[in-house]
Amino acid sequence: MYYPYLRGKQFELLALRDFADYYGETKLIIPIIEPVKNSFNSMKLAIRKMHEKGIHFNLILNPQCGDVQNELDLILDSLGPDLADQACWTPAFIINNNYNDLLNIIKTKGYDKIMVLCKDGIQSDDMDFDKFIKHPFVETVLINPSHNSLRRKLSRLGIRNVVRLDDNFTPLQRNSDYVNIPEELFSDAYEYYTEEGYTGISDYTILPSTFIDGGRLPYAIAIHMTYEKTEDQIFVRHFVSDTNDDDSNIQGKFGEAAAKAVSFFKEKGLSNQAINELTALYEEGRYPGLGIIKKISIKNHIELMFRILQAN
Repeated sequence: MYYPYLRGKQFELLALRDFADYYGETKLIIPIIEPVKNSFNSMKLAIRKMHEKGIHFNLILNPQCGDVQNELDLILDSLGPDLADQACWTPAFIINNNYNDLLNIIKTKGYDKIMVLCKDGIQSDDMDFDKFIKHPFVETVLINPSHNSLRRKLSRLGIRNVVRLDDNFTPLQRNSDYVNIPEELFSDAYEYYTEEGYTGISDYTILPSTFIDGGRLPYAIAIHMTYEKTEDQIFVRHFVSDTNDDDSNIQGKFGEAAAKAVSFFKEKGLSNQAINELTALYEEGRYPGLGIIKKISIKNHIELMFRILQAN
């Protein structure tokens, strides 16, 4: 199974809504959403769409970035009825030596299954972690695969439902810096994660793991699209505009970058809903805004992972 890790921002959530519209009822894609905005309208719409289309999701109730850090009550109160059916979603918690607090929350809210995210290293002699992780309500544990000692610890403790979270996208300071990097290896973990004992894989799609809110108008437009270059490797292709000396004519810059992307996927004979949306925008000469470009890139990656897992 694939667990795309997304922040609860408008266009990340819109990508999930679009995906759910076309690929509902799948058990292969289980999003992880970390709320970061204190406005929950986009979140409500995404949850309702996933519920309608039968896509289960994990919602982090103690987010560690953005406007609602550790604001569990605000999140639950704001989403209210949209979380009433606990069969549709799983509460998720980021562990950072907060075991007693989490136990109180789980007991008070009556959660019988949760996901635990170990994004930072856990000390090998942390007995409180051992005690917490063995509780029967811990359904899934998500870890960074570089934490080998934690992986061994979980194995010793008999924890079998473990998902690996990879940080695959390499962010550069400026979009124009991608001009000299047409593509790079993104991931091959989907080919061997089960052999390593994992039950699922996760990543931040084509976004950096570090939370970034806002930004200025770019000098260059870069469209980041993943594709399966070989049978066992996903690459990310960077399609960058040509006229990158200032921040004028953003629509023209989008046309330059989109032309390269559309030509590339046409030559490769590759198509999905995200690629089709990008192609339509290019052919109509419409600039959709930076948010929609990001949404298309995210949706393309989730669609790609769905197709790969479906074929395996």
